[in-house]
Amino acid sequence: MNSKIQYWMDLAEYDIETAKAMLQTSRYLYVGFMCHQTIEKALKAVISKNDVLPPKTHGLMKLAQLADIYELMNESQKDLLDTLDPLNVAARYPEQKDKLAATLTQDRCKAILEETEDLLCWIKKQL
Repeated sequence: MNSKIQYWMDLAEYDIETAKAMLQTSRYLYVGFMCHQTIEKALKAVISKNDVLPPKTHGLMKLAQLADIYELMNESQKDLLDTLDPLNVAARYPEQKDKLAATLTQDRCKAILEETEDLLCWIKKQL
């Protein structure tokens, strides 16, 4: 694995571990945020595979398309991208933060984390 890919995958692995720590400490808003970060960085690793500099965007669908793997994803994987996308922005801005936090229960965060781990494994196979 080349150093650019390794760079992004190391960040993705760190972020998924951070998401797990956030779940254990009931910081549910940040579980979603770190799951988004995990997939964003894994997708940027796939983009880097083709010696392309990943764009400075956080949109997961766009990144998956640029990585040429969006069409390979099943519907539940695409649905996860849709679930994660607002968690990146909303976690950062107070006007959306409280509303979003109210929807992130322990059970929902566990499910999001499990789906993120599954998608991360699938993305690794695309490398």
